[in-house]
Amino acid sequence: MSKYFLSLIILLSALQATAQRQLPLEEAIATALKNNYDIQLSKNDSAVAALDYSYRNAVFLPRVNGTVGTTWNTSNQRQTLADGSKRQQNGIRSNNINAALNLNWTLFDGMKMFATRDKAAEFIKLGELGIKNQVINTIATVITTYYNIVRQKQLLKAVEEQMSLSQERVKLAQYKLDIGVGAKPDVLQSKVDNNAQKALQLEQQTLIAQLKEQLNQAMNVKDTPPYEVADSIPIQKAISLGDIQNGLLTTNPALLITQKNISIAHLTLKERKAERWPTVSFNSVYNFSRTNNQTVINPFSPLFSQSKGLNYGLTASIPILNNFNNKRQIKQAELDIRNQQLILENQQSQLNLAVVNAFLEYEQQKKALALEEENILLAKENVSIVFQVYKLNSTTLIQLKEAEKSLQDAYTRLITARYNTKVSETELLRLKGDLVK
Repeated sequence: MSKYFLSLIILLSALQATAQRQLPLEEAIATALKNNYDIQLSKNDSAVAALDYSYRNAVFLPRVNGTVGTTWNTSNQRQTLADGSKRQQNGIRSNNINAALNLNWTLFDGMKMFATRDKAAEFIKLGELGIKNQVINTIATVITTYYNIVRQKQLLKAVEEQMSLSQERVKLAQYKLDIGVGAKPDVLQSKVDNNAQKALQLEQQTLIAQLKEQLNQAMNVKDTPPYEVADSIPIQKAISLGDIQNGLLTTNPALLITQKNISIAHLTLKERKAERWPTVSFNSVYNFSRTNNQTVINPFSPLFSQSKGLNYGLTASIPILNNFNNKRQIKQAELDIRNQQLILENQQSQLNLAVVNAFLEYEQQKKALALEEENILLAKENVSIVFQVYKLNSTTLIQLKEAEKSLQDAYTRLITARYNTKVSETELLRLKGDLVK
């Protein structure tokens, strides 16, 4: 019976370990990059630009159109000739077939077709930058959410440690009461504090479950088996402000997107200016026509007629006056370039400020983390000393509670400082564009 019970315990432990597998940060990021809706939408936008780019050289090709038609006629005719004779026929039927093949090839349009082709190439680069920007933002979201779960998990562990202290305090207070050296209020207060810790434990467990749902949403996964996250938060402590600011204009996706918009705006201006030039086209038409009359009332009219032939030539369309639309569109394109340049300058200013603020926060949190790592050791030692003194009935419950509260606050500050340092580090890397290569 004991062997069966032991085997059952081992099996249940194995199942629980399997159910609560650890989810590495790298796997969470990879899953999010694969499934995230915003990234998929960015990829679709880029796919549209890529499709246009694949047909970029079609702008240089001629346009060929074919037409074909047939007509059946039934008519009544009456004619009076110059010599006074008259002819009349009812129900005259005829059939006409027409076909044509038209070719129009633009040979010169002020170089507009070249600007249009180059815009297609710029749009595909813009789409790639949009995907990279969304990928970086998604990675930053996953990292901060993942380590927020780690943070709350560490806080839960701290609460459970406090619970063990509270339980020991309840036992000690009850023991002291039983031997006649304690007080009933100390027992009651210890139980109240222990229950408060239990309530805090439930709150932490609920918060962790909610944050895991947020992480699942970022990864776009549903009905995932239970998982655990890492136990620690790694920190990069060697980031310098110069490393972040160096080459920021060429690494930040938002700035790169605006620069690409400026390039596209310049090409749009080229298109508008090209419309002031004449357009020279080569035109060619191959015509076929056949008419079949069953009867005619005029002896000189043919019963059957057919013609076919090739025509070709050049046409030049010269813009002279179009209600100043072209002039207006050129000015609009120039204003758009200036507007994009102002956006770029504004983004640079805001980005520099964001980098400096994030770095100052990063440095402050590193200092706070170092301080709290030292402070937690002092708080633990203080609780240990006060608890031993309380056992000897040489201190009050209030002093022990204050020591425990100081330890709890120290844990909270330490864990929060570590998480805030990681958030600041992630923000610096996000602004730099270094979260993804």
